[in-house]
Amino acid sequence: MKRLHLFIIKSFLGPFFMTFVIVLFVLLMQFLWKYVDDMVGKGLDLKVLAEMMFYASFAMLPLAFPLAMLLASIMTFGALGENYELVAMKASGISLFRIMRPLIVIAIIITGIAFYFSNNILPKTNLKFSTLLYSVKKQRPELVLQEGVFTNEMDGYSIKVGKRDNDTKMLYDLLIYDHTKNKPNESVTVADSGLLRITEDKKYMVLNLFSGVTYQEQKSQNRGKKETYPYQRNRFEEQTIRVKVRDFEFNRRDESIFKNQYRMLTIDQLVTADDSLTDDYYGRLRNYMMQININPTITRRMYNLTAKADSLKRDIEEIKADTIFDFDTYYSGLDKWVQADIAKSALDKARSNMQQVNMFQGQLYNKKKTLNKYRMEKHRKFTLSVAVLIFFFIGAPLGAIIRKGGLGMPVVVSIFLFILYYIVSMSGEKTAREDVWDMFNGMWFSSYIFLPIGVWLTYKAATDSAIMTAEAYAKFFARLGLGRFFQKKKSND
Repeated sequence: MKRLHLFIIKSFLGPFFMTFVIVLFVLLMQFLWKYVDDMVGKGLDLKVLAEMMFYASFAMLPLAFPLAMLLASIMTFGALGENYELVAMKASGISLFRIMRPLIVIAIIITGIAFYFSNNILPKTNLKFSTLLYSVKKQRPELVLQEGVFTNEMDGYSIKVGKRDNDTKMLYDLLIYDHTKNKPNESVTVADSGLLRITEDKKYMVLNLFSGVTYQEQKSQNRGKKETYPYQRNRFEEQTIRVKVRDFEFNRRDESIFKNQYRMLTIDQLVTADDSLTDDYYGRLRNYMMQININPTITRRMYNLTAKADSLKRDIEEIKADTIFDFDTYYSGLDKWVQADIAKSALDKARSNMQQVNMFQGQLYNKKKTLNKYRMEKHRKFTLSVAVLIFFFIGAPLGAIIRKGGLGMPVVVSIFLFILYYIVSMSGEKTAREDVWDMFNGMWFSSYIFLPIGVWLTYKAATDSAIMTAEAYAKFFARLGLGRFFQKKKSND
């Protein structure tokens, strides 16, 4: 039995590590596609780019673990079924559960590794990556001139290029405004062509202009009268503009900027942050209720409703309207102008309260949205780890049912299931983020759906139920009374 278990483990580990590397590579390509605009034209060293890719790979691991588990389990049991090894094991009296037993242990271990990684290692690497990405975004870029658009990245100059040649790096039909003397449009240069380059020490930008004219504004010639501003025109065959580049060298920012964000915290830190944010949220809510200019009884009651559950006192009595003072009788006996004044005062107060409510609602919405991000991250560390185990119980029986190994059918099925899982997971997270559902139910919604699927597939594979054959569906429809339809269609064919 030990040899059988070792054989199954060896059959699983090879596809798992292979698919893990492939999945991680694909996710990294997605990362490059997302952040390529932030890294192009920055003059970054290969060391910085390699470091960024290294930290980014850690950020992709929580998704790589479940997808690799799903694909590897389908491939392993699909190959065993395709080579009739699974049939031989069952013929020897070994049940599917006993065959899966060593891999269940492996799946639990990988689940624990995924959770430890998400809680202890990933926050540190996320902090490193976010700080590095922020430093790259703040890096002063090389001047990228677009056709027909003014560029102000060159200090003191506004440059417009009519046409550029990407092969020769030549620029044509240049229009340059000189603002170095803090006097806009005092000096204008028009050139037929030019060439922009960065010095080897990366401290200066040099723009060589060819065959152009410079128009320089002169001082007024008519003092005391209507002032005129003539231009001095100077032609040139070649002219050089040299500008010192500030902050061109790569500077790393301080990590303390992002250390308190939700993706950089462990579960214990998230719980602490959750408590403080919750206190701040409900404190603001109670203060806003007290600031709204409405009936004091209603204000006090709203304050009590927003108090914490462990508050010492809560008002539960409700004062019914018109039990102390009959306002309608009093109001009908007043003069018309007094009634109008009261109505105007009430309308102004209502409008003022509405403006305050709208302002407070926007502020509270932002606070609640931030609070939900921290709560979602706390649940996400568990859901992505548990997904590893769930996908094993989906992939292993599904591979035994499909009986196809390799990278063909397993890849198609795995991608389809993972996309479906991702859609369901994102839908649940959205409902939790918008407070449509409870936070726990929203974040675990995908697990609620896919765990029963895994149990059902395991049961079907263990009982050798044919759920991937046409005969099985023909029998199912026959039970529904649709068998005649299929028979008639088959006879017509």
